[in-house]
Order: sequence, then C-alpha cells, then structure tokens
Amino acid sequence: MATPRLEHLTLQAKRMPGNNYNCTPLTPRSRLERLLRERELRKSSRYVQPTEEGNNKEGDQFLNDVEQFCNEEDLSDTSRAFTEEQPFRQRLLVVANRLPVSAVREGVDSYHLEISVGGLVSALLGVKEFDTRWIGWPGVNVNDDAGQEALTKALAEMRCVPVFLDEDIVNQYYNGYCNNILWPLFHYLGLPHEDRLATTRSFQSQFDAYKKANQMFADVVNKYYEEGDIVWCHDYHLMFLPKCLKEYNSNMKVGWFLHTPFPSSELHRTLPSRSELLRAVLAADLVGFHTYDYARHFVSACTRILGLEGTPDGVEDQGKLTRVAAFPIGIDSERFIRALELPEVQDRMKEMQERFAGRKVMLGIDRLDMIKGIPQKILAFEQFLEENPHWHDKVVLLQIAVPTRTDCPEYQKLTSQVHEIVGRINGRFGTLTAVPIHHLDRSLDFHALCALYAVTDVALVTSLRDGMNLVSYEFVACQASKKGVLILSEFAGAAQSLGAGALLVNPWNITEVAASIGYALDMPADEREKRHQFNFKHVTTHTSQEWAATFVSELNDTIVEAQLRTKQVPPVLPNDVAVDCYSKANNRLIILGFNATLTEQVDALGRGGQIRELELQLHPNLKEHLKKLSDDPKTTLVVLSGSARDVMDKNFSEYNMWLAAENGMFLRLTTGEWMTTMPENLTMDWVDSVKHVFEYFTERTPRSHFEVRETSVIWNYKYADVEFGRLQARDLLQHLWTGPISNASLDVVQGARSVEVRAVGVSKGAAIDRILGEIVHHKGMKAPIDYVLCIGHFLAKDEDVYKFFEPELPSESLPTAGALLSTSQRPSSLPKSSSSRVASGSKAFRYKKQRSLSIIERREIEFASGDPWRPWRPSDRISLHEGSSVLDLKSDNYFSCAVARKRSSARYLLKTSDDVVDLLSDLADHSSLPST
Repeated sequence: MATPRLEHLTLQAKRMPGNNYNCTPLTPRSRLERLLRERELRKSSRYVQPTEEGNNKEGDQFLNDVEQFCNEEDLSDTSRAFTEEQPFRQRLLVVANRLPVSAVREGVDSYHLEISVGGLVSALLGVKEFDTRWIGWPGVNVNDDAGQEALTKALAEMRCVPVFLDEDIVNQYYNGYCNNILWPLFHYLGLPHEDRLATTRSFQSQFDAYKKANQMFADVVNKYYEEGDIVWCHDYHLMFLPKCLKEYNSNMKVGWFLHTPFPSSELHRTLPSRSELLRAVLAADLVGFHTYDYARHFVSACTRILGLEGTPDGVEDQGKLTRVAAFPIGIDSERFIRALELPEVQDRMKEMQERFAGRKVMLGIDRLDMIKGIPQKILAFEQFLEENPHWHDKVVLLQIAVPTRTDCPEYQKLTSQVHEIVGRINGRFGTLTAVPIHHLDRSLDFHALCALYAVTDVALVTSLRDGMNLVSYEFVACQASKKGVLILSEFAGAAQSLGAGALLVNPWNITEVAASIGYALDMPADEREKRHQFNFKHVTTHTSQEWAATFVSELNDTIVEAQLRTKQVPPVLPNDVAVDCYSKANNRLIILGFNATLTEQVDALGRGGQIRELELQLHPNLKEHLKKLSDDPKTTLVVLSGSARDVMDKNFSEYNMWLAAENGMFLRLTTGEWMTTMPENLTMDWVDSVKHVFEYFTERTPRSHFEVRETSVIWNYKYADVEFGRLQARDLLQHLWTGPISNASLDVVQGARSVEVRAVGVSKGAAIDRILGEIVHHKGMKAPIDYVLCIGHFLAKDEDVYKFFEPELPSESLPTAGALLSTSQRPSSLPKSSSSRVASGSKAFRYKKQRSLSIIERREIEFASGDPWRPWRPSDRISLHEGSSVLDLKSDNYFSCAVARKRSSARYLLKTSDDVVDLLSDLADHSSLPST
C-alpha cells in the first residue's frame, strides 16, 4: 500500500506483516491511533495527486470509458491516480456477483462491453492507493472455449476477470437460492410461502448450487491471487466465499460486506442452512454492514445459533476473532453537485419548473419492488389529499418506478396494484388540466435525475426494509439551493445517518406519513435550512470513496491485530513429536481432564446435547486406548476433573489409573479407596447459603442447572438464552458478593457460561503436588518421571496445572513444584539457590506450606518427625534411591495441551476431543505390554 508522500510510505511499510510494529515512533501504538492516522493520511493525500493535463493520456481503458460515460472532468485526475505506477501499491481484488460491465456477444470472438457506473464502482474509483481488480460473473452464458478466451481478453483491458457460470448454476444459484431464499429472508419477507412443498424439495439442490458457485468464484480468485493482496467479497451472493478462500490460504486477507439488511436472529434461524452460512462468513477477517443494527443482528445470530461469544469487536470462536463493524456507504456527492452546473441539467430544471409552476413537487424514486413501499406511499398521499382539500391543485407527486424482475408473477401483481391505486387517485382528485400523481414505469438518465432532484420540494422514501437507500443521499446532494425536506422511512438504513435532518416515519402507518407530508409542505424556511445543512454535511463528508477507503483500512488493521493475537495462541500439538518422546521415555506421567477432553463433542446450544453433558460419559472410541495406556507399566495415568467421585467411578473404574475428583480434592487408585487431599482447615459451612441463591436463579433461568459437590457449588447456564444467561449471571454475582460470601474465605470462578464457588485453595494446580506425592509414594518409584503429558479443557484458574511441570518457569513462581524438582536436573535458567530457599525452613514458607497440607500428609509427617511445624520435604513423603528425584523433566519432554481453548497458558493446542482420541490412540500403539 502506498501514498504519494514518503512519510506515508514509511508508515505503511511498518504496518506490513512481519515487521516490528513498535520499532518507530511514527507507528501509532493502539488500534484507534492507527486508524485515525490513516484517516488523516487519506485526507492529505487527496491534495497531492498529479493534476497536469495530458499526463498518462492513454491511461487505463476501463477508467477512460467510465470518465467518458459520466462526462465528469474531475474524474480524469482519479483515472491518472488509479493507473499511475506507484511503488508499494497494494492490490485489491473486488469480488462481486456481477462485474461493473455487461457483455453482449457480437461474434465468435468479439464482445460489446457496456459500463454500469453504480455506487460500488464510483466508491472504488476514489481509493487511489490500491491497484484494483474486479472479479465476477459477466452476465452472459459462454460455453465455448473460444468465446471465453475472447471475453476474458476483452475484460482484462478493463481490469476485470470473469467467472463463467453455466445456465443451470445461474438458475439455481442466482435465481433460486439468492433471489428466492436469501433476498426475501434478509428483507424480512421470510421464506417462500407459496408452494412450500416444492420449495422444500428444491432447497437442497439450490443450496448445493450456491456452494458450487461460490467455490467457482474462489477458484478464479485463487488463480489471480498474489501474496499480500486484499480480497473484498460483496453481498449475500457470496456468503460462502470467505470460507472457500481461507481453506485455500489461511493467510489471505479477506473482507466481506453485506449491502442488504441482516435480519434478526429469530428470522435468520428459520433458514435451514443458517449455521453453515454464518460459519462461512466468520472465516473472513472483517465483516461489514451498513448500520449498527445489522451488525448487532449478525453477532446475535452467531451467539444464539452457533453458541459463540459476542464481543464489542465482533465474534470470537476459540480465540479466533472476526471483526464485525458498521460502514455506512455513501455516494459520490461531488458528481451530483457538479452536474447541476451543466447546461443540459440547467435546461431540464427550467423546463420542469415551468411545467409545475405554482405547485409543490413531491418526488419518489424507487425500484418497483415489494420492499420499497410504493403502495403505502401512494395511499398516504391519498389520505393527505382527503384531509387537506386546499392542497388539491397545489401539489404533485412524481413517482418513478424502475421495473425489475418483470417475469416474476409477484412483481407483475405489484405493478397492477400500483397502477390501480394511481388511476383511482388521479380519477378522484384530478382535473382536465392536471393530475395529482405522475407515475412512470421506467428509469431516467443521470442528467434528468439530477434536474428532478433539484426542483423537488419534498422527497418521499417509504421503504418497508432497505439496506441503505441512496436515493435520499442523492436528493440531499442536489438540494443546495432549494433545501427541500426529506421524509424517510425508519426502516431504511439511511435513517441512522440522516435521521436528525429528515422526518422519520413508519411507512406502515399511513396516517403518520400523511401528517408528515403536510408538515413538510408547511415547514418554515429556517427549519428547512437547519435540517438540510445537517444532512448535506453528512452526505458530502461520508462519501462512497471514504466508505471504501475506511473498510480497506480497517481490514488491513484487523490483519495487524490478528497477527499480534496469533503470537499469543499456542501452536497445534505436533503429535509425531509427542509420540516419539513418549516412546523413548522410561517413566511417563499422563494427566487428563475429563469434560470436553475425554467426552464426545456436544452441540454448543444443547440441541440433543444437554442431557448428554449432564450425564458425562467417556468417549466410546477411547476405551481401548485407555486400557492399553493404563496397563503400561512405564505409564502412570491420572484423570483430574472437577466432577464428583461417583461420576469418576462410573466412567473409569475398569482401568488401572488414578482418579482425582472435585478438582483434585479426592484421590484414589481405581484398585483402592478414596482418600482426601483437602487441607485440614477447609470448611464447608457456606454451602447451604450459596445453594439457596443458586436454586433461586435456576428457577428464574430456563435450561440452567446447578450442582452441589463436596468442595464446590456450580451454577451452569450454558444452554440458557445467551443474553439472558449473562444478565442472570451478573445479577447472581451481585447477590453472592453482598450476601452469603461477603465475609467468607471463598473463590468465585467464572467460566464461559458458569459460576462456581469454591473454598480458597481449591484448584487443580494447588492439589497436583499432593496428588503427585501420593502417587510416587504408592508406586515406590525408583526412576524419576522423565515425560509428562497434561491435556485438559480447564478453567483459567485451574491452568496452573500446566505451569506446575513447566521446567522453563522460574522456580520462585512455583514453590510447590520447586520442592519436587532436583537441583541436579534443574535447567540453567533456574537459579540453584531457589532449591535451598524453598527448603530453608523460613517462617513464612513453613506456615504457608503447613496450611495447604492434606490430612494424610499431616498424619504421615507428624508420625515421621514428631514435629508438625517442620518444613515438608520430598524425603518426608517418599524414599528414593541415591541421587534420584521425583522429576527429571527436560523441556522437550513436557507437553501441556489445552483442548478447544486458544487463550491458554498451555504450550500446545488440541482443537477438539476427537484430536485427543487420535493422540491417545497413537500413544497406545507405542505402549509397552505388561510383563506376565
């Protein structure tokens, strides 16, 4: 990416991946600082573009044609800036369903290309610092190789790349799934109601065609993609494209923008393919919408349908954050303002002023579509005329209805309905010389459109649901002299941008719209002036060019942040390395969590999974592997879980392993009895009062439940409504802190969707040293442990288990582990003096250690020494041969793995419990058979 000034280039170069982001004071540190700096750079760069006439006269064919088509002098600067050879200019691949040109075949190897300058085209013309390419369907069916080659060559001159779709794909993908399923749903019309059985039967084939078409787009993008390119996907036609692109190259910079509304989650969940589409979009790095409402609906759908975590920045899935934000599109306001000065436009303005002299002009310009609210608009105008007879000959409504999908029966029915209402009103209120409504079923050319905007007194936009509606922006841009009034539907996206200057109405409320028409026609000049100035400032500052530049800038910044986050995410466990080290070790220790580690995956929202999770069961594919591992004499297997003892017995009693229940507070070898490792002074007097609070909130929160264990009480709202569950959890915590636990020595542990109350000191990490000591004492180990594998889906508070065995951590941060790590085998990074410090018998250490001892440990130490206040040492618990220790653990032989948690202190990551099955299967294959 580049800008004309050297300092701009320096900033951009520092922000590219792989650089040290903090190496220069010119680089803003925070995300907001970076975006503000880029915004200022974009503004300043507009004044340093080359303006010499004749520079690069040949230029780019596409931009020259656009310039000629628009008849805009100023676009020549844009063309030159767009095509100049600038260093470090980043490529931008714009992928949309349709190319900005339409192709008409004139021969075997020749095509006539017609340019369509829409909002997206004009928006991207203003993004001068990128080398833009367009990828899309050319709108024509080309089956022969010669024709495809010829069209590809012709489009290449216009920086366009075609995606060739056959007729059947177009019919099922575009006409079927896009227009008959997604478009109505996204505009709150719901799924098709007519001939439901036929729709249901054809749905899957249309969805398959949709995915196939998106993959065809992805194949073309992959063919033309170069390292460092930005890929910007557009609209509901290409919701699967981000997923296809990321599967090809996970480092690809992908953004997706929706130009329509996004429905509420309650409506989106009716779509059979709801989850697949959401997950496909979430593969993008940045997801954009016109308004905050649409972005909020998308995040809500992801949380309610997929069970993911919504954050202020977007949607998070196992540590991967997809940014979701609002980017309201604008128009090229300068184009409209300049057009008003053209002689042709001036002549048309004069003609219309004479034609409608003495009458107020109201204007409506819409596609003839169900969502545009044309019948509602006309009916409101009729009611206005009924209630205000003095306006009969003083106002005229000009309604331009551009025909669309003329072959669709529903649209034909709408056309007939509109014509019928217009005819009735004109017959009722018209005269021989004038009618109140002029209705045209056609589009207008650009100059006629600008002239019409300029002479209008009141613009009427009554969309029932609209992504943005840029007609309102165009009207405001052309009203510098007349300062007309804008009546705008609150269901149009533009209402969030122009709401302060417009009269907002509910188009379904005919009476309200009629009253607004009367208020607009009688509005005082000073109020019209204030309203217009607000809207005009917004329209001229929030242009289409600014919209495109802002989105691409945010996408680049999102990539920077993602790279910084990636550095904090553990890498995926290399199974082959872990297995190889396992096979070479002589005394192995494997510590496994239970829930979400050794169990089958369940649906995040509990569709058939809540009962299964309430009754935890071992993954059926693990039984054989656990049997082999537990029977291996060189391997000690420990299952460390927060579950109760009866749950552990039910699932693991048939194996030769150690079970640590209730976060390690209870321990037993499956061939022995349960013993407690709880500190002697641990009290549970608080349980009943906390239990009453949890009962109260369980009754108030559907699909939540609580569990009383021997050392903790847990309230789980994983399957409750996401937002309601969070509110209830917040309320519950306030009740706890101000009530039963206000003066108690307790820990409150918040999980993703749970609240757990424990006694202080109850955690897996705090218990592991006592567990390890008991295991070593029981087995009478003669060889130190030289291999540790620790796998779990642990809460953040319990992740100190991972740190306990970490050889590379300073020992002063691990006082309990330091007592079990021999000085002879301690890594050089650990000071040897720490061992003597730990065993030095200082009063502080002695007191702290004594409080954490279990009843078993206290009894054994007192029996051995007769002095209950003497510092605990490994020799008090176990007898080892000369020079040996409990742990002889080298860094390469320690593997800590978090399951499905990318934010973890573990060394490695396993994505799902199925990956755990695969790993334990490989380890079992390298296990030793017990000697007979």
